[in-house]
Amino acid sequence: MKVGILGLGEAGALYARGFVENGRQVAGFDPADVPTPEGVERAATAADAVRDCDLVLGLTGAKASLAVAREAAPHLRATAVYADMNAAAPELKRQIAEVIAESSGAAFADVSVIGSVPKYRHRTALVTSGPGAPSVAAHFGALGAPVEDLGADPGAASARKLLRSLFMKGLGALIVTAVEAGRAAGDEHWVRRQIAGELADGGAALDRLYDGTYKHAERRAREVSAAADLLADLGLDAGLARAVGELHALAGRPEGLRDTSRLTPEVLAAYAGLPTANIGDATERLGLLDSGISALWPGARAVGRALTVWTRAGDNHALHEAVKVAQPGDILVVNGEGDVSRALVGELIAERARARGVVGMVLDGAARDVDVLAEMGFPVWARAVTPAGPYKFGPGRVGVPVAVGGVVCRPGDLVAGDGDGVAVVPAERAATVLAAAREVEAEEARRRAGIRATAAAAPGGAS
Repeated sequence: MKVGILGLGEAGALYARGFVENGRQVAGFDPADVPTPEGVERAATAADAVRDCDLVLGLTGAKASLAVAREAAPHLRATAVYADMNAAAPELKRQIAEVIAESSGAAFADVSVIGSVPKYRHRTALVTSGPGAPSVAAHFGALGAPVEDLGADPGAASARKLLRSLFMKGLGALIVTAVEAGRAAGDEHWVRRQIAGELADGGAALDRLYDGTYKHAERRAREVSAAADLLADLGLDAGLARAVGELHALAGRPEGLRDTSRLTPEVLAAYAGLPTANIGDATERLGLLDSGISALWPGARAVGRALTVWTRAGDNHALHEAVKVAQPGDILVVNGEGDVSRALVGELIAERARARGVVGMVLDGAARDVDVLAEMGFPVWARAVTPAGPYKFGPGRVGVPVAVGGVVCRPGDLVAGDGDGVAVVPAERAATVLAAAREVEAEEARRRAGIRATAAAAPGGAS
């Protein structure tokens, strides 16, 4: 049996691996530069991917699904089943079914995923409808997936999915709003504990819903919009669903729901390589941590958005909580009360932080495992080094303004570190300080060039 998979993103890759593990031949196509799952034959076109296949899975996203179906349909075997697995409006599924029917003898199946594919992989529950539904039930059932056949209507499975989406995407939107409110109020950890306590899978479910809302925001915004249209067609008020869709659309913007527009990825990238000395000169020497806090290994550099931590001396429980909520591009800034008797950070917490996308740590306290941190290339600035490990009992706070090295750092401020030390720039001043620091850098370059020119012009200065 041969399976063609159109779209090798997260879901497509997981289904591809599942079929390969179960002994199926798998061909895949994706125009994006995404990895090819092991055991999958990567095709150059959608036509090549579906040729000679018994089962074809459409996992490109609803936006491209109709165009991809038109491209693939003429190349399908008459005995094949084309299963569109994208979350979309019932009417779109019916349009795809017409394209498949008109261009080939293949059977169409509307397939909706009911559950978390990252969690259950190819065994995730499905509902299906359309002429190809019985075949889909047989193929996926053989992989261990529960499949419910809703009959011959190509849009029935999609409508069922949208009904579920009203709840699941609404829950994700509510969680994101509550967590961001908690972060703004300095009580994010407490809010997360409250939410996790009400969910069957606790913190794992919370992280999945929170992260997924941002990660898949654009796709989910379209999905909820389709769900709102379904509500309207049923004669029900779609106002709440429209609001949920708008929140997902907002989450898909670079700044998400947070006011980090002053610290765009472009601004952070522009600070990369800019010496902290130049930043200090541009801020009239304000915002520079005292010289007692220094890089633990030569060549350490980092620029990021501050995720702040205030912890009891010698205790790193709050740092572990911060790592759980860290976002890519964050740099942990820790008020450890200047205590150097116990290390707040070592190789293990650094590894966990790096896996979350954290770009470095700044500690008004001590660290350890310096050689391993250097080998990892993970930048840490600290007041001291000690082999003594930390306590892990708390208390501590995450996401509150902190005093570190004589400087106040707020959540979201820009933090830059290098061999000279660490600079903190208020988020609202990041763009103007950048321009001023670049001018300082350029002026220093001009002065150095002048010094060299003078030296070269002096008697005996050039040979």
